[in-house]
Amino acid sequence: MEKNYFAHETAVIDDHCHIGKGTRIWHFSHVMTGAVIGENCNLGQNVVVSPDVVLGANVKVQNNVSIYTGVICEDDVFLGPSMVFTNVINPRSAVIRKDQYQTTLVKKGASIGANATIICGVTIGEYAFIGAGAVVNKDVRPYSLVVGNPARHAGWMSEFGHRLHFNEKGEARCPESGALYCLKESLVVKIDE
Repeated sequence: MEKNYFAHETAVIDDHCHIGKGTRIWHFSHVMTGAVIGENCNLGQNVVVSPDVVLGANVKVQNNVSIYTGVICEDDVFLGPSMVFTNVINPRSAVIRKDQYQTTLVKKGASIGANATIICGVTIGEYAFIGAGAVVNKDVRPYSLVVGNPARHAGWMSEFGHRLHFNEKGEARCPESGALYCLKESLVVKIDE
């Protein structure tokens, strides 16, 4: 079978994983058995993708990120440098809890900033933006900007990553794309397609 992705000579790619066309895997990274990586992804230096992790298409993983079993990232997700996923709520070195891994879902277009920590079992909504250093311990709404420890809602973001400022009618436009967004009952919906 022809390899249709790039892996640096120092990268370790285990048997029985799927790597999509056009994906690039850089220095000292390790993709483990059973991992599924979509097309056109980029895995920076020193990235670990554990067994059965699923990454959609066009996922960008910056340096020093470990993606543990139980994590699913949909298309167009950005994982910032040294951000952290967990997969067990109460880890102990002497207690084996592989049967207690929790699923963490990062939905399409979400961005997670540098050094953020994502506690297992949460869902991060579409196009949410997790600020650098945030500690996320509960679900994050689509388009929400969250910051701090513990992470708290601090505003709304467009699909292009700009802060949205809603008027009295609950409408805001992205300054880059011009797309219209509507805020109603603490949820943001993109109106323009």
